Amino acid sequence: MKTCPRFATIRQEYEREIGFLNAHSKRHAGRPSAKSSAKHAASTKARMARALSSHVGRCPECG
Repeated sequence: MKTCPRFATIRQEYEREIGFLNAHSKRHAGRPSAKSSAKHAASTKARMARALSSHVGRCPECG
């Protein structure tokens, strides 16, 4: 599937945030903040999927 530069930018931003959240979760394992970061990372993955899907639906270059 050919995608536009905006698609790549959206994906990079979300993956960066997910990486930060996962790293925090691993660093603080066993603490409440780690559990919160892990849950937030999972919800961010879902938001990324929705954002990329809607982008592909609207973008003439990607769709």
